[in-house]
Amino acid sequence: MKRFIQSPAFIIIIALVILNFLDGDFSDPMGWLIQKLILLPGIVIGLSFHEFAHGIVSYALGDPTPKLQGRLTINPAAHMDPFGFVALLFAGFGWGIPVQINPGYYKHRRRDELLVSLAGVVMNFIIAMIFALGLRFLFMQNPTWLMSSMGDIVTQILMSVVSINIVLMIFNLFPIPPLDGFGIITELFNLRKYDWYYKIYDKGFLILLALILLGVTDKVLGPAVSAVLGWIINSIIF
Repeated sequence: MKRFIQSPAFIIIIALVILNFLDGDFSDPMGWLIQKLILLPGIVIGLSFHEFAHGIVSYALGDPTPKLQGRLTINPAAHMDPFGFVALLFAGFGWGIPVQINPGYYKHRRRDELLVSLAGVVMNFIIAMIFALGLRFLFMQNPTWLMSSMGDIVTQILMSVVSINIVLMIFNLFPIPPLDGFGIITELFNLRKYDWYYKIYDKGFLILLALILLGVTDKVLGPAVSAVLGWIINSIIF
């Protein structure tokens, strides 16, 4: 932790918090708190199931490491990084504890590492679809109740689970280390054979934070999330 606090990554995250403050995100503390409480279930579910998916697929492919480290569970305590969770709430960018794998156990390394990389984003999509179907079921069974104060809160929470999981899915597909998208293109195109691969990989987290700070990721993330959410809302929920 001490090394991280002294690193450029910590400085960039603090900069993100300051930018959010200047944008007025904390001008209404009670409103901010209520919004975060509504988002909290989606954040916890999304991160926990994402990391669980990586672990269970790696274990199914012959790697005992996730099981030995207690990661074959959906218990958030096994997957939530305290600092990453706080950063997510205040900076709008955070992370869970990455599942450690040992590719030496895989029979087909490139194929199996590709499957493990895909597992997290596929799980986020599945979670989004399950909660979207749950919301559709509630609309079909008792639309009047959903218009009440309690029903409105339930609707917001369920919709936040859907939206947050779509955000996690698309964000993790960015081809930047340490995100899953980089793992996917690494195995598809066998990037390890290139000299620049390890240089990019080592600096990936800083590159990612810089792109977030400059607003580059938002330009891709926003339209992509809107498109997928629009499809889910129009095709699944209503």
